[in-house]
Amino acid sequence: MKPRSSRIAATAAAVVVLAGAATACNRGSDSASSSSSGGGKAAIGIDLPRADSDFWNSYAQYVKKDASSQGLNTLPVSNSQNDVTKLVANVQVFQNTGAKAVVMAPQDTGAIASTLEQLSGKKIPVVSVDTRPDKGNVYMVVRADNKAYGTKACEFLGKQLGGKGKVAELQGALSSINGRDRSEAFAACMKEKFPDIQVIELATEWKGDVASAKLQSTLAANADLGGIYMQAGGVFLQPTIALLQQKGLLKPAGQPGHIAIVSNDGIPQEFDAIRKGDIDATISQPADLYAKYALFYAQAGAEGKTFQPGATDHQSTIIQLPNGLEDQLPAPLVTKDNVDDKSLWGNNVSK
Repeated sequence: MKPRSSRIAATAAAVVVLAGAATACNRGSDSASSSSSGGGKAAIGIDLPRADSDFWNSYAQYVKKDASSQGLNTLPVSNSQNDVTKLVANVQVFQNTGAKAVVMAPQDTGAIASTLEQLSGKKIPVVSVDTRPDKGNVYMVVRADNKAYGTKACEFLGKQLGGKGKVAELQGALSSINGRDRSEAFAACMKEKFPDIQVIELATEWKGDVASAKLQSTLAANADLGGIYMQAGGVFLQPTIALLQQKGLLKPAGQPGHIAIVSNDGIPQEFDAIRKGDIDATISQPADLYAKYALFYAQAGAEGKTFQPGATDHQSTIIQLPNGLEDQLPAPLVTKDNVDDKSLWGNNVSK
């Protein structure tokens, strides 16, 4: 992508931690790309958000690959394990070790504002991946249109159920912009287009065990459940399939008693489940493009480059936010009709 005009002040800030912190929480022993291979480029700090999700583990693989192929100078990669206090500590270490840009994916988008303010004060640009911080300026948010996820899931399930029945929605954390966007869009679409479908909302905080327990209770109380919307296949797929199998409710698509399931993520395991008929569809969240463009923007920010809203040269659109810019990447619906498409990242990453 070619830089455009109008500088976006990179922003960031950190909750107060021990200034002399020498190590980051769950910090990797190796950088994604060694400093020597960076060829004198500015150092980039990268924090991975969690290791309990197949989606984010795939993203981590792409980060390592792309950092090397782009010849970047990355500091040792850290993992905040879905804990904002660990993220804050890891960012402090990045500052202490000379980071000129930071890539993060805060899972609690309301609790990272002070960290963004601190980074902004030090002119360290921040790229937020998949999640949009509620407050605090960012250089660029790299994510897909999460409201479209909820809408696409609603339209697919609504048609599968013929506009009638019950659907369980395994929601993400509503403290996260992604959880809110997907939930609000799904609810709005169902209300408008499929008013005869009852949606049973199950808050999970992105936790597979919580999702499984709540779905089990829902199944016990609703023997006629016809559909399930999983907002994150990376954490919900395995426990959901295991529970349905245990209850004798895992019927192949097209057979009587099948519970229609649509997911979000686009991981290889979801594609396999679609091929088997265990689930019906997923929306492919582009882990490969998240990594590629997060690193691209981090390097651009470190070099002082700027961008403006509008169409990009990689089939996406940059939009203006109150606190920065967001590059909204495409996220296609995947069904049995296109699950073998070689252009889908889930068909090109190791399981």
